[in-house]
Amino acid sequence: MNIIFVGRSHGKSKTLVLNNTKIAMLAFIFAFLVTSVAVVGYKLALPAGTGGELSQISGETVSYWKALLKDQQHQIDDLKQESVEQVDALTLRMGSIQASLLRLDALGQRLTEVAKLGKGEFNFESRPAVGGPESIDGAESYSLPDLQASLVQIERQIEDREQQLDVLDELFVSKKIQKDLFIAGRPIKKGWMSSRYGYRSDPFSGKRAWHGGVDFAGKEGSDIVAVASGVVTWSSSRYGYGNLVQVNHGGVTTRYGHCKEILVKVGEVVKKGQVLARMGSTGRSTGPHVHFEVIKNNKTLNPEKYIYRASR
Repeated sequence: MNIIFVGRSHGKSKTLVLNNTKIAMLAFIFAFLVTSVAVVGYKLALPAGTGGELSQISGETVSYWKALLKDQQHQIDDLKQESVEQVDALTLRMGSIQASLLRLDALGQRLTEVAKLGKGEFNFESRPAVGGPESIDGAESYSLPDLQASLVQIERQIEDREQQLDVLDELFVSKKIQKDLFIAGRPIKKGWMSSRYGYRSDPFSGKRAWHGGVDFAGKEGSDIVAVASGVVTWSSSRYGYGNLVQVNHGGVTTRYGHCKEILVKVGEVVKKGQVLARMGSTGRSTGPHVHFEVIKNNKTLNPEKYIYRASR
């Protein structure tokens, strides 16, 4: 490579021949000069007194960002913990609501049975049928405050429904108890009245004697049933009655005498229409029948007014 230098005064020229080594040296010198100029310019542009503090500023900046990131991480951890606690609280409330709903289902099923509503009219074992057209505006998710407010409202509604159903249950049960304790009907399923209440001719002596009940004759071994619900207070043999069953109905007592076989025990709770014994001829009897008595305040009453009155 040749470089020609031309003088101003005499117009003479000089030629400088450069080889590869000289070119490399010139390029290195040029780069060094440019770098030196850039460094000097950068230092001149900085405020006074900051030249020796660059490394210190860089260190403080890194420390600041590290502290900021650490603080944000703590905030994130706190938010996560708060979210977990809120979810746990909602889970507990949902469990309480579910238990209340199960109780409502049980009460509803009980009331359905007591009220003798038709099957399928109220089915508490399946979800209620709902539906409708899709909203044009679209749907949006509940926010946490909205969800909590909805849960509070649902809990209040469930509590109110529970109180109402409890009252209805008590009314229905009370009505059913009164109906079950209501003495009505015959103590047999098959048979006929063979002797009425009051004075009659004694079947053994032929003399005029008091008969404190009514007799129903029938086939030996046929069913003897309770005319009302109650508690068995006698279940064994008794003089004159043979094998006797006595049931207390709450102020009124019924007796079923001359049984062939007794099927209930003392202290047992029996229901209206339940089979108490089998018809027989034990005790002072001339043949298979049941001697039926109604007693109140230790005095016998005419059973016929209970036998023929309409059931509730």
